[in-house]
Amino acid sequence: QVQLVESGGGLVQAGGSLRLSCAASGQAFSRYTMGWFRQAPGKEREFVAAISWSGGSTYYSDSVKGQFTVSRDNAKNTGYLQMNSLKPEDTAVYYCGLGRILGEYMGQAPRYDYWGQGTQVTVSS
Repeated sequence: QVQLVESGGGLVQAGGSLRLSCAASGQAFSRYTMGWFRQAPGKEREFVAAISWSGGSTYYSDSVKGQFTVSRDNAKNTGYLQMNSLKPEDTAVYYCGLGRILGEYMGQAPRYDYWGQGTQVTVSS
């Protein structure tokens, strides 16, 4: 069993930056793809970014490409989402997930096995 805890969310002005962290318990973190998703009020959970188990491959939604950067440190059992040039439309609860997923399936939330509790990101205009 893996437990995930996100942190780093908060209130930021438009144009600002935040770095989210996703800390995993256990020793299996390095075996999993890690994904970041977000859910705004009244909307479905949407894919943001993902990184393969080794960190060698990354994937982004078109809406955040060039703006967000996903990374991981397997030695620390922690993943990160660096968010720059934030916009009000980036406001959402951000979740990290782990799953044994490859390629194009990284953007599909049901394929993830473990989820954190989420961290709120609010971007003011």
